[in-house]
Amino acid sequence: MNVLAHGIGAQHDLPLSPFYAFAGAFTALFVSFLALGLLWSASRFRGDRAGRPVPSAVQRLADARATRVAAGALGLAAALYVTLQLLLGPDDPDRNPGPGAVYVLLWVGLVPASLLLGPVWRLLNPLRTVHLLVCRALGRDPAAGRPLPVRLGLWPAAAGLLAFTWLELVAPDPASATALLLFLALYTALHLAGAARHGAGWFDRADAFEVYSGLLARLSPLGRRPADRRLVLRSPFNGLDATPQLPGLVATVCVMLGSTAYDGFSDSPSWITTVQTSPLGRTTAATLGLLGAVALVAALYAVCAGAVRLISGQLRHPLTAFAHSLVPIALGYLIAHYFTLFVTEGPRTVMVALGTDNPVPPEPLLGPGGVATLQVAAIVLGHVLGVVAAHDRSVRLFPPGRAVAGQLPLLVLMITYTIGGLSLLIA
Repeated sequence: MNVLAHGIGAQHDLPLSPFYAFAGAFTALFVSFLALGLLWSASRFRGDRAGRPVPSAVQRLADARATRVAAGALGLAAALYVTLQLLLGPDDPDRNPGPGAVYVLLWVGLVPASLLLGPVWRLLNPLRTVHLLVCRALGRDPAAGRPLPVRLGLWPAAAGLLAFTWLELVAPDPASATALLLFLALYTALHLAGAARHGAGWFDRADAFEVYSGLLARLSPLGRRPADRRLVLRSPFNGLDATPQLPGLVATVCVMLGSTAYDGFSDSPSWITTVQTSPLGRTTAATLGLLGAVALVAALYAVCAGAVRLISGQLRHPLTAFAHSLVPIALGYLIAHYFTLFVTEGPRTVMVALGTDNPVPPEPLLGPGGVATLQVAAIVLGHVLGVVAAHDRSVRLFPPGRAVAGQLPLLVLMITYTIGGLSLLIA
């Protein structure tokens, strides 16, 4: 078994008509764009101000010290278990649950967990727990430290995500215990040093998995109002609208989009041949491919943002103003690409951890046709949600006469991304 073998097979194995897939996607995008232009003339999203408070008992349980201690202990225990398995267990992903725990349960499992429960990795993060324990032992305030430079924003998280996806998609032997231990050791040392210098706030901006979970949690129906710290049930659009416009946000989302796109493209026979026969060597060629995919996603968005600025005539920072609309697109790609991996290799990893020898992965919940439909629906729905988020932001920022015209470049961008995403599935 290869824990990195994403999806259910080659793209041409999916029983899906390209005509119906593309026609359905274009119809959904154009109809939603036209309907929004005709019926949605004023901003309806309220960001962090929106939401209905959850019952008091739920609020008390979520805020209880015992809940936070238990979550932190669970995350730390899981991290220690995985580390010991990688150190002492067999260097074989078929018999060692460590690689599956990192690449499936953590990386992919954070998607549904964050959508259902919010930014859960903030509670589970073992590095945050270690930093807290060390500070208490030394009598220090965990929040104390030098202020983070404003310009730093989310750039460290973007770099961390790129490094992790490089390990997963490019490294010569990503499932080996040596590669994983080296990455985890460097990642741990870097972030504990950052937290020692800047306090626990370092993890909010710099920890790749916390930022990754936090961005996905913007689409969760469960959120927290900053004004009074109340847990609320809200429209996912309000959570998305409240995404902080920080430096590095665009880079972070583009890494999420570009790396997932590269993962799909890297399975194609033509790319495999190119990498294997490249005079630069396999690792160098694959690295350039990953960087090229991220750069292409970012360049398309930058061109779109420049066009938005020209049309609006007044928006100074369109790159960050509309970056939140890329989050549901990234989510759609993640669901389309990793659904089958999670529902098959996730249970298998758990069975290996429980001591089952050579466990048989469960049968897929959906057949090939169902998986293909889910993949296309996830990509299309992600883009439609992006159109809605961009439209609401445009009617808030632009004069009435330019609100619809101002988002035409965004529509073109979403169509381009849709073509690319569907092509990776059915080409």
